[in-house]
Amino acid sequence: MNESSVSIPKYIALRYVSVGKHSHLVSFMSVICIAGLSLGVAILITVLSVMNGFDIEMRENILGIVPHVTVSSDENLSSEQWQNISQIIHGSPTVISSAPVIEVAGVIATEQSSKGVLVNGINAELEPSVSAIRRFINSGSLSALEEERWGIVIGQTLAERLNVSLNDRIDLYSPSITLNPLTPLANFRKFEVVGIFRVGAQELDNELVMINIAAARALFRLRTPYNGLRIRTSDVLQADTTRSQLAAELPGIVRTSSWTAQFGAIYENIRFSRSIISFMLWLLIVVAAFNLIVSLIMIVRDKTGDIAILRTLGASPKLINRIFMWQGCLIGAIGIVIGVVLGIIGSLQVTNIAEFIERRLSIQLLNAEVYPIDFLPSQLSAIDVFLVTVGVFSLSLLATIYPARRAAAIQPAQALRID
Repeated sequence: MNESSVSIPKYIALRYVSVGKHSHLVSFMSVICIAGLSLGVAILITVLSVMNGFDIEMRENILGIVPHVTVSSDENLSSEQWQNISQIIHGSPTVISSAPVIEVAGVIATEQSSKGVLVNGINAELEPSVSAIRRFINSGSLSALEEERWGIVIGQTLAERLNVSLNDRIDLYSPSITLNPLTPLANFRKFEVVGIFRVGAQELDNELVMINIAAARALFRLRTPYNGLRIRTSDVLQADTTRSQLAAELPGIVRTSSWTAQFGAIYENIRFSRSIISFMLWLLIVVAAFNLIVSLIMIVRDKTGDIAILRTLGASPKLINRIFMWQGCLIGAIGIVIGVVLGIIGSLQVTNIAEFIERRLSIQLLNAEVYPIDFLPSQLSAIDVFLVTVGVFSLSLLATIYPARRAAAIQPAQALRID
């Protein structure tokens, strides 16, 4: 008896959901509900994956290249003074590693074009400990800076602007000038392109160049071994805290800064946009759940005669309630399964779809001059899929309560008289 009481509601609910000759309205409303839930779930999963992609690109790629914290000075500090500063820095438990840098402004030029750039004189051996730039070099290598003193590594966007490729030679100018009796002369040196990188961020691909730290010291005529230390921390999101701690411990002749000065506002905008977009998409799911309520009410009205007959044959209000609860759950489950499948496909292919649209329509969806990334990233998260599945199914279950109770409250005599 117990098995029958469970199987009968499931069987009848499945009949109502499936397409039948005598239940076109019911089947049509079920399809509409399933389509609404599927679309909402698919869009929500895809958009969350895109926002995850932006977050990961910022944290692991762009923030993996720029220093988490930088300690710099305009004074001509000696090697001993920098060593003392380095000891203080490494005394912080959140500091993982550091590397020296000469960071200055310069002008890079060829016969075709010229561009103001940020020059980083680096130790190619120590740089990988604080930067992931090596992973983004498309041609050449970072280690070539150790072998070629007058070598230079530039971004792909800058290389295209200057119309240069690997092994080509370009001029790098220093802001300082040499005075002679006749005319001031600009300090410059020819460098050989030994590496080209592409990160996808305009500020890096178009404005950053790296040279050997000894070459930088010679070209820019510095009397200090270097003018800054690039620091990598254990948690990039806590870089400001580390910066504050170091600022309190370091001498006043140096200044500290973190990545938030350059990319902080953009990163916070991405996180805020994720919250707003997620909220709006969940509202779309709520609308789909409301549509499920309306649809089930219409189905109850269409099946009033069937309900009355079942009640006359001895079906209890509880059994009638279960029928429509099962129907709502089946509609929700089918919609969720279809939506999850479409959402996973969309998440895995959204980058390719965006590239296809850009090629076909000759447009750029993400302008590198506006956004920190010039492509549409995506990172599917199993946790997001699980939360969306549970959340949407819970809404579907709640949406069935009122229509199911309304169906259970139908009196057979009155229903048959109206029918």
